[in-house]
Order: sequence, then C-alpha cells, then structure tokens
Amino acid sequence: MSPIVATFLFVVGLGLVIYFAAKLVEGAVGTSRGFGVSTFLISILFIGFDPENLVIGAVGSLERVAGIALGSIIGAAMVAVALAFGITALFVPLRFSQVPKQIILIPNLAVLVLWLLGLDGELSRRDGAVLLFGFFLSVIYLIRLSKRGLDIKPTGEVAETLEEAEALGRWKSLGLLALSLAFIIIGSELLVAGSKTIILQLGLSDTVFGMTILAFLVSIEEIARELPAALKGRPEISLGNVIGSIMAFFLFNAGIIALLAPVPVAPQVLWFYLPVCFGTVVTISAFLMTRSIPRWAGGVLVFLYLVFVTGGYVWAP
Repeated sequence: MSPIVATFLFVVGLGLVIYFAAKLVEGAVGTSRGFGVSTFLISILFIGFDPENLVIGAVGSLERVAGIALGSIIGAAMVAVALAFGITALFVPLRFSQVPKQIILIPNLAVLVLWLLGLDGELSRRDGAVLLFGFFLSVIYLIRLSKRGLDIKPTGEVAETLEEAEALGRWKSLGLLALSLAFIIIGSELLVAGSKTIILQLGLSDTVFGMTILAFLVSIEEIARELPAALKGRPEISLGNVIGSIMAFFLFNAGIIALLAPVPVAPQVLWFYLPVCFGTVVTISAFLMTRSIPRWAGGVLVFLYLVFVTGGYVWAP
C-alpha cells in the first residue's frame, strides 16, 4: 500500500470513528432510556464509556497489532488523565467539594490489576474475563456507595448526551446505535489498515505508534471536554472523567479486547509504559486527596505525559 493511500485510509477511518462514536453514545443512552433505565444507572453503567477507543483496540487485537490494542487503553488513558486533566488545571486551578477516598482506590487498582495480569507477556482471554469481572464489581461498589450518599454523576460523552440530546425513542435510538457501531467498525478497520503502512514508513514500532500518535489523535477531544467544564465552574466533570476513564479503559475496554483475541504485552509496555501510567494515576490520586489541583500540579501531570511520550521513543527497542 502506498503512503498516500495509507494516509487517506487513516484519516477517513479516524473521521468515521470520531464522528460516529458520539452518535453511538447518543444511541446507547437513548436506547437505555427508552427501555426504562434510570439516569443514575446510565451514569454508572456507562461511566467512562469511550466507544472509539474500545473498537479501535478491538480491531487492533483481532488484526494482531498489539501496540494499537494496548495504546487504545494505556496511551488513551494518559491523554485523558495526564494531558487533558493537567492542561485543564494549568488554565483553571481545580477545587472539589468532596473526593471520596473509596473512589480514589478504584483507578489505582484497575491499572495495577492489568499490569499484574500482563506480567506473563500476554493478556489472555482468561485475563479479559478477570478484567470484565473487575469492572462489574466496581459498578456494584459504586452503586453501594451511592446508597450511602455518594453522588455519582455521568461523565464524558454520556454527560453531554444526557444534558443536550433530545430523546429519539427506543427504536430510533436502537437503529442509531446499530448504524453507528457499523460505521465505527468500518472506520477502525480503515484506520488500522492505514496505520500498518504508516508505522513502516515512520520506522516506528506499533507499540510506540499506538501509545503516542494514535492515542493522542483519538483521545485529544478530552481536552475540549474538560477545559470548558472547568471554566464554567464544574470541576466535577474533570474528576469524573479521570475516575471513569481509568475504570473503563483498564477494566471494561481491556477485558473486551482480550476476550476477542489474546494480546501480547511487550517488555517495553511492562517496564516503561505501564509503570509511568501507574505512577501518574498514583500522583493524581495524591493530588485529589487534597481536594485541590493547583497550576503547579497541572504542570506536573503534563510533564508526566511528556515523559510517557518521549521516553517511549528514547527507549524504543
């Protein structure tokens, strides 16, 4: 495949994935509402829901491009929780009325569990089942916390959909859900096909490409979501995105991706990307425990993202 054709497929695929991901969320939320699911349960069940990363990771796994599969989890999470959250804090220092310690534990455990499961060099289908089970345990835990008074708010595109989208009705929503899923799969196939040639042309490993370039392009909208919310005095959106993104990426998305096809975990992922990601999540958790993210803390998070990106190139095999 020529570089021009590969770039064209990559751009078209990326456009389809990003556009129809928002439509898929609208269809999923509309379908859930149409069948009587409460807003509260939608907020819990779809916490951190990010269909573009999920489907791209799934296609990467099926196409045996492990770097893209893992980049859709680890690299995308770093964009959401380090780059987007850090830039938001640089512009608007964040203060939170409450940051329950019980919730802070979830993202740390999610990253740690995936790391431990990958130490044998592969995320197997059994590992995928464990991760999915962890996700559903987390959902049950959040529901129990909510009964004790914790206010669980919707995050990401789900929050926007619940606030802005008009109800389509259950069957129109279901149709939109199916159509959007089909186009996201098509877009992901085009994107991954183009990526293979681009990776060769750039002389990169699929791991470095997936963790940095692809993850950034697919997840950069997190900045456009978090910063305006903070400027409007709604820092809880940023907090929800951090907790929800890690929980969804490392438990739900990773579980589905590994169930579809076992994913090899390269040494570079085990001994560089995952440790930096885990250290970043621990750092964010420490900041959140103070219920305040000042500008200097935002700078630290952006710095950690730059270490994640540049270090991968420096220590690439």
